[in-house]
Amino acid sequence: MAQHNQLGKTGEERAAEYLISKGYIIRDINWRSGKMELDIVAYRDKTLVVVEVKTRKNNEFLRPEEAVTLRKIKNIIQATDAYIRMFDIPFDIRFDIITLVGENEDFQIEHIEDAFLPPLNCR
Repeated sequence: MAQHNQLGKTGEERAAEYLISKGYIIRDINWRSGKMELDIVAYRDKTLVVVEVKTRKNNEFLRPEEAVTLRKIKNIIQATDAYIRMFDIPFDIRFDIITLVGENEDFQIEHIEDAFLPPLNCR
């Protein structure tokens, strides 16, 4: 596995551990439907929380949350719609971003709740 892929996988694992420590129930990690993917789908307080995880070694060029572009948001919204339909989810939905910056599993973690709302036009 390429080093950047391993860093991302490790970041997702640490993000899931972080969420669990904060009382979230993890429903899925790396859920896929076709080409669509959701990094983490969790549940807490009658809310389905879709979490985009961004892991970087440092902030030199771009803060991790800045990599969540409008195109990425639209893809997350479409994947979330598929998830909701597949599992008939009756909960409120929230979109969060968790950023992890660091190396060798020594990460600074930031949890951005309600990081974005679905755009009015997702097509």
